[in-house]
Amino acid sequence: MMLKKAYQMENSHLNKETIIQQNVRVEPATIEDLPKLVQLVEELMNLQGDFMPNREAHERGLALILEQPNRGRIFVLRNDDCIFGMVNLLFTISTAMGGLVILLEDFVIHPNHRAQGYGTMLLDYVKEFAKLKKFKRITLLTDKISSESQNFFKKEGFDHSNMIPMRLILD
Repeated sequence: MMLKKAYQMENSHLNKETIIQQNVRVEPATIEDLPKLVQLVEELMNLQGDFMPNREAHERGLALILEQPNRGRIFVLRNDDCIFGMVNLLFTISTAMGGLVILLEDFVIHPNHRAQGYGTMLLDYVKEFAKLKKFKRITLLTDKISSESQNFFKKEGFDHSNMIPMRLILD
């Protein structure tokens, strides 16, 4: 409830008329939302060069987060008809920051709802959640080839890091 009030107060610049008319809200995802979450992640994977859509893997991964809130949270954008956006937050510890930090993943807004302020709405909710829970940092990876997503996150206050992501696939 506090997040919702804080969000409403801080975001009076958004087009409230549109948002209210469609009853759009950010809420924690539930296990009942899993099929739609999987669909959104599949759409996201279709846009990325590093990953291939894999319904079973996405379902397992999302369920691991939903079933264990200490691992992270998934927030969704929903109206009265459907879920059309999501983000997942994974919790970890940073020794550099001396506390809990968030790894933001799977930030996706359905193409029919982009450029209408919903990405900002969802990200503002995430930032407020992180502040209220005393997280020290939010880190994300965005596609090198997607200047649109890079520009969006820069506009929202994210900066490039001197760190370069590397990975070792164990599977």
